[in-house]
Amino acid sequence: MTEMVYGAVPARDGDPILPRWWRTIDKWSVSCILILFGIGILLGLAASPPLAERNGLGHFHYVERQLIFGLVALVTLFATTMMSPQMVRRLGVLGFLVALGAVMFLPVLGTDFGKGATRWYSLGFAAIQPSEFLKPGFVVVAAWLMAASQEINGPPGRSMSLALVLVIVGFLALQPDFGQAALILFGWGVMYFLAGAPIVLLAAAAGLVVLGGMFAYNNSEHFARRIDGFLNPDVEPTTQLGYATNAIREGGFFGVGVGEGQVKWSLPDAHTDFIIAVAAEEYGLILVLIIIALYATIVVRSFLRLIRERDTFIRLAGSGLAAMFGIQALINMGVAVRLLPAKGMTLPFVSYGGSSLIAGGIALGMLLAFTRTRPQGRIQDVFANRQGR
Repeated sequence: MTEMVYGAVPARDGDPILPRWWRTIDKWSVSCILILFGIGILLGLAASPPLAERNGLGHFHYVERQLIFGLVALVTLFATTMMSPQMVRRLGVLGFLVALGAVMFLPVLGTDFGKGATRWYSLGFAAIQPSEFLKPGFVVVAAWLMAASQEINGPPGRSMSLALVLVIVGFLALQPDFGQAALILFGWGVMYFLAGAPIVLLAAAAGLVVLGGMFAYNNSEHFARRIDGFLNPDVEPTTQLGYATNAIREGGFFGVGVGEGQVKWSLPDAHTDFIIAVAAEEYGLILVLIIIALYATIVVRSFLRLIRERDTFIRLAGSGLAAMFGIQALINMGVAVRLLPAKGMTLPFVSYGGSSLIAGGIALGMLLAFTRTRPQGRIQDVFANRQGR
């Protein structure tokens, strides 16, 4: 507990792996992740039984599956945190290649489960959404390319990362999955900015995103329907957004009480995309603010630790992962309160979903591995050495 208050102690050479891991890991972020997972199980107990009943399954079918997926995600997370940055990079590149190939074959081999977007591979006993696993792998590959471009006689890594992100966005648009495409673009934009991209180029990229949105609106009925629903000043009370906004309003400050919420009986995605509406209705604004604070703590502490890191690849990759994690949570909650159009995006480590939980475990494991305290790993050392010359 002392280290949680005063900071982690750098690892010493020759230390066993577990004591070294414990001294160097960000314990506040680990605690927040575990609390988020616990909140997800708590909300799953409230939100998923009505869906299980409608599908003729056991009362806690989805909660049991979430526990299994969550335990796999936590094991994956902690295993990844123990890796060196070089090992994380190798894992990210390999995972990216596999996930990109899976995304490319989705139009041929994937299924939409009647939701109008071909995003999953059905395995019978479960479904896999490869775009979830593509995100952390892409961040690592893009950061590697951008860091390499800053070396003497290095490759044109930033241009290569731009070409790569355009290819990925194109494949995601075919599903269509504009939410994940926007998330990947945002993460790339953060890393590109930190890598020293000129502001004019970033403004041009933002303009291209707007033009792409206009093209998608005119050519995708799925995309246009969601935008029209968002822009409509009158919320249809029998839609998902209508049920969610009413539940948040009914919850007030303290909520209607545990198990007393009604939105879970109306929303088909109450346990996934709109889990925050269940939290707001049954537990009120207090729990929602706690959830927001947990996400903010993870993101802010990650950036504060990355600021002191002098390795370019680690800084870029860690910043991209932290930014994507935070913006995904923000988008999910923004959709529920109708600040953003519906995206079909889960709330990290809280919503039900095997792909989301396990891929989130990989991404956060990578982030925690990058933010571990390393000897001479702070950028202040570079400035101190220069001043001493």
